[in-house]
Parts: sequence; C-alpha cells; structure tokens
Amino acid sequence: MIIPVRCFTCGKVISEHWGDYVSRSNTKEGDEDPSDVLDSLGINRYCCRRMFVSHIDLIDVVSPYQ
Repeated sequence: MIIPVRCFTCGKVISEHWGDYVSRSNTKEGDEDPSDVLDSLGINRYCCRRMFVSHIDLIDVVSPYQ
C-alpha cells in the first residue's frame, strides 16, 4: 500500500526517503541503480534496504474501492 513510516526490524524512519528513491530509480533518462540510490540516501542497513526494494505501491489500485 503505502511505504511504512519506520523499518519493521530496526525502527529507523525510512518514509522520508521514499519520494527521492522513486524519482531517482524510475526515471527514463539515465536510470540510477537502486543500490546506488539507497547508498546516497544513507540507507545502509539491509533490513531498511529490503523495505524499499520489496515495496509494491498499490495505493492507486486500492483507492477507487474506498
């Protein structure tokens, strides 16, 4: 649905970096590698990295049914 505010494992605030991650890793001109984007954002723990890499944004799919 929506990216969680905190990492489920360590509790670090991660939601503030979601917009930058999406905009930098999904651009058509010169895609950046997601691992490089996470490194530059300061997301170093593997538990926090999995929150970004494994997240599927379904809010646009679910919102018509609310």
